[in-house]
Amino acid sequence: MSVIGVQEAITRAHRAEWARVIAALTRRFGDLDIAEEAAAEAFATAVERWPQDGVPPNPGAWLTTTAYRKAIDRIRRENKRGDKHKEAQLLYDDDPPEPLGPIDDERLRLIFTCCHPALALETRVALTLRMVGGLTVAEIARAFLVQESAMGQRITRAKAKIKTARIPYRVPSTEDLPARVGGVLAVLYLVFNEGYLVTGPDADPVRHDLTAEAIRLARLIRALMPTDGEVAGLLALMLLIEARRTARFTSSGELIALDEQNRGAWDATLIAEGHRLVRERLAAAVPPGRYQILAAINAVHTSARDVRETDWSQVLALYDQLVRLDPSPIVALNRAIAVAELDGPQVALALVDRLEDRLADYHVYHAARADLLRRLGDGQKSRAAYDKAIDLAGNTAEIANLTRRRDRLG
Repeated sequence: MSVIGVQEAITRAHRAEWARVIAALTRRFGDLDIAEEAAAEAFATAVERWPQDGVPPNPGAWLTTTAYRKAIDRIRRENKRGDKHKEAQLLYDDDPPEPLGPIDDERLRLIFTCCHPALALETRVALTLRMVGGLTVAEIARAFLVQESAMGQRITRAKAKIKTARIPYRVPSTEDLPARVGGVLAVLYLVFNEGYLVTGPDADPVRHDLTAEAIRLARLIRALMPTDGEVAGLLALMLLIEARRTARFTSSGELIALDEQNRGAWDATLIAEGHRLVRERLAAAVPPGRYQILAAINAVHTSARDVRETDWSQVLALYDQLVRLDPSPIVALNRAIAVAELDGPQVALALVDRLEDRLADYHVYHAARADLLRRLGDGQKSRAAYDKAIDLAGNTAEIANLTRRRDRLG
């Protein structure tokens, strides 16, 4: 195999096997630090050995075995220094294994450990990307616009808390699983949204590596929990949003709103997969959760060949369902936008204005008001609302779009 072929094999193995190796070692040694260091050493050894020895027939088994030996070596070294006697006992651990959860997969145990509610949400995100996704600390820090040292400390503290608080390495019980799955999905959706439109000025407007990683992890959870409706819903939602990625920005980096996008540039393959997942959930005849409804809304939008063909009555009906599950002001704002298409901007503006107390600092609220006022012919108030939205927007691509819309008022 060529050098390039070996490098590609190592990259594929890292993507496919990193979480398996980390999970297997965490299960055996009960320590994320040991697992992470040994896995990293195993992949470094692969980079040295595979070009000379060739890619092994079973890369995952080779990496797991190598990482296991690296972990044993580390424990023995530290035991000689007298610092890790208790950890050294793990070499001869005869304790019975933890009882299996409702789903027996080491990677799922790892995901639930990284997303444990005892950890802060931002910490869960960082730990999941490192331990499950295999991203480097530098990559995670760059994605969330923090210093690498600060992100490293955040991950180190998280691993220490898992150890000192004795957070169990297992899938939650059947009774606790629905609530805990929600926490895992929230982490993945946060990762996806950060990649979908990066926060902060003068940043690349989209991070495809983050959206792709969120989708990959959602696929993993979907494979491990194929009957969970919200897992399928989140995956469908991500796919339908990702399908529009290449149509969302101009060549100069300005954000293009949904109603102005070139729908011929959407990814038909991703849309077809997302629609299939939505149809499967509808056929299940089970009351949908939040992600399933959001996916269904996006399915309606991506079914229309032209914005004028959008079935707004169906969109509004779905938002009516969603607002009962999630009565947040942002959901109410999105529902009002659908109302505008059916009942007119005047009715929608009255709904939007009721949200001012809760959304006064949210730029999308002011942008929605600006558009409704424009449609009502009130250019002066529309311009003022656009100015407020521009002041509050945090992304250069959004600012460019809002500025263009404001300047079109004349």
